[in-house]
Amino acid sequence: MSQIAEKSTVAFYTLGCKLNFAESSAIGQQLMKGGFERVEFQESANLYVINTCSVTDHADRKCKKVVREALKQNPDAYIVIIGCYAQLKPQEIASIPGVDMVLGAAEKFQLLDHLHQLVKEPKARVYNAPIKEVNTFVPGFSTGDRTRVFLKVQDGCDYFCSFCTIPLARGASRSGTVAETVELVKNAALTGAKEVVLTGVNLGDFGVGNGENFFQLVQAIDEVEGIERFRISSIEPNLLSNDIIEFVSRSKKFVPHFHIPLQSGNNEILGRMRRRYERELYADRIARIKELMPHCGIGVDVIVGFPGETEEHFLDTYTFINDLNVSYLHVFPYSERPNTTARKMKEVVPVKVRMERGERLRGLSEKKRMQFYREHLGSKRWVLFEEEEKSGKMFGFTDNYIKVGVDYDPLLVNTLVEVELADMDANGWVKGEFDYAEVTHTSKVVL
Repeated sequence: MSQIAEKSTVAFYTLGCKLNFAESSAIGQQLMKGGFERVEFQESANLYVINTCSVTDHADRKCKKVVREALKQNPDAYIVIIGCYAQLKPQEIASIPGVDMVLGAAEKFQLLDHLHQLVKEPKARVYNAPIKEVNTFVPGFSTGDRTRVFLKVQDGCDYFCSFCTIPLARGASRSGTVAETVELVKNAALTGAKEVVLTGVNLGDFGVGNGENFFQLVQAIDEVEGIERFRISSIEPNLLSNDIIEFVSRSKKFVPHFHIPLQSGNNEILGRMRRRYERELYADRIARIKELMPHCGIGVDVIVGFPGETEEHFLDTYTFINDLNVSYLHVFPYSERPNTTARKMKEVVPVKVRMERGERLRGLSEKKRMQFYREHLGSKRWVLFEEEEKSGKMFGFTDNYIKVGVDYDPLLVNTLVEVELADMDANGWVKGEFDYAEVTHTSKVVL
């Protein structure tokens, strides 16, 4: 038996997406049921679990840095690496000094069973099944945030976009049933969080293979008591049906906020990316949302500098987005990924050009966001306030994802307050105003 079996403390460090945070919490719950006490990463622990991401650049460098930080807290600690990077490059991780075990996409949910194999050796032990064998769906939701939880309802992807390694890191699309997910939502409600964010790799693909679909899920969980808000984290435009849009427009719990990946506003580049839509469909989805919910916040993912993207292609994307009634952008300069079709493509765009195009789109994003914020000045919207204090202020988001700040008051943490959006702050958020005496008597606020 490993010495870790006699120990009792574990700390997590999570990189990457909201899905990773949900999975870290699920694995943490397993370990706590096995007798571990979970502590903060900045504390000394006997076991450190680092949940990695492969989407952003320099995954190896980030992983090494976090390993060093863990060993500063306890030089004798065991270090286990999980996540997408662990599935894609296990041997690379195994050679990082201080790492004791690497677990792939399937094995990470069996961490408790692997603990007896933890030993201090020159090179980490690797347990990593081929991704084609990863076919089990493990649900979960994030914990530790009093305000909201990230609820994992789907995993994997069948799309194989030419730039993406996620299918190689997470496997085929899979999910639980509607009934199972409803029970998961009920458990999340018991944490006291007011908002549940639905997360997945390809969220709109929920139910594939079992005769159910995401629209059925949305309808079912809308009836669950104890949650004030549901938010859809990200959904492909070809899977965002008019039924879903129309349901959200009349729902009392699903908020008017969508995040819809575009990736390019040029159809030729979309084809090279192997996306499953053209820009006309995307524009149609935005128009339908705004027709039913003029106040809806809409976020957009965009990749710039994809192989073959000329200046004309980029300007086509820029003009297309500029003309769309969207609220903000998440901009990603293209980066090469091993074992992807895009890496083999010629007409590589210089990195300097990718970065410059990214800056131009980020400028457009800021213009869009400020315009969206200003359109709502003078209106009243419900804001869910968070715990963090910064320079005497606390912040929260409206249902349609406008960041609002007010003077800090601990009694407002994890409360929904109807706030007037009064004015723009120079730092890019909206100043909120409300009558505190009235707020303490509203049924929406739980103090």
